[in-house]
Amino acid sequence: MTADQQNEKDLQYMRLAIEQANLSIPIPTAYCVGAIIVKDSQILSRGYSRELPGNTHAEECALQKLVSNPTSLISDATIYTTMEPCSTRLSGKKSCVDRILEAGIMRVVIGVEEPDHFVKCVGVDLLREKGVQVVRVRGLEEECLKPNRHVLM
Repeated sequence: MTADQQNEKDLQYMRLAIEQANLSIPIPTAYCVGAIIVKDSQILSRGYSRELPGNTHAEECALQKLVSNPTSLISDATIYTTMEPCSTRLSGKKSCVDRILEAGIMRVVIGVEEPDHFVKCVGVDLLREKGVQVVRVRGLEEECLKPNRHVLM
């Protein structure tokens, strides 16, 4: 696959992740994020913020839906997330970075870096330190941030 073809695929899947983010019910203490897990051009799972019980994040929801699948099935998958995976949770729950690393996902595509509104996120740095390829899709930043107007305004 050429770089242009990969970029186009990344844009396509990020748009689907944005659709997921728009399903999130806004609350004043959290972002609305969407995530898609893809392997071999097939969507394995989708998730959005607070979709599942327990103040869940989008990446967490998408990964939880794959619990019945062995890790080997997703280790060479890509997770698309509209916002940088969290490195710290104010709730004390496991971070999305840790969940991604535990799942063995080695490619993460983000729409935007997490704004410093709640915490200083270093998710991209932590993932790269562990050898995960992190790609930032350009051109969809406004759409990725739009579901978060309730927090960022």
